[in-house]
Amino acid sequence: MRVDRSTEASDPDGAGEIKFVSMGTGFHATNPQAAVYWNPANTATGSYTLKGTFTLQKPSGHNNYYGLILGGSGLEGASQKYLYFLVAQNGTWLIKTRDGATTGNVVARTPNDAVQKPGENGKSTNALEVRVGADKVDFVINGTVVNSSPKSAGLVTDGIWGVRVNHLLEVHIDGLGVTK
Repeated sequence: MRVDRSTEASDPDGAGEIKFVSMGTGFHATNPQAAVYWNPANTATGSYTLKGTFTLQKPSGHNNYYGLILGGSGLEGASQKYLYFLVAQNGTWLIKTRDGATTGNVVARTPNDAVQKPGENGKSTNALEVRVGADKVDFVINGTVVNSSPKSAGLVTDGIWGVRVNHLLEVHIDGLGVTK
């Protein structure tokens, strides 16, 4: 796990400690602070599909994102690198890169009806997939391709995979894994 503490006075982290536990057939993350979770043995290269189903347990006071990371390296240190594909409670999604402390938008926050918003019970479930092919990468939410990018666009997809849950969120993760 890597904790990413808020550096914004207007968007502070919550109180308490992060909890990440096995629950049922998946994992449960309670995040007062943002964190990336991975197992260093979980790597993927070439063509593969990374999947995970994320159930937001309750919305936060403002939009925070959660979802998949891939193409990771150096996750423990200052030279961390990864690609991430995330959704938020307001029905938006994004694709970003992280290189050390720097993040960059591949696709900025974009609304899409494929993203499930919290219902009356405060919960929402979103199945995310990244389909890495020989020439392109498809980003899929609940069976809908929301973006298709050529690999020649510089997307790094070989490396460690896992999940990211931003601060002030409680999310259950099921069906997390890679298939060739």
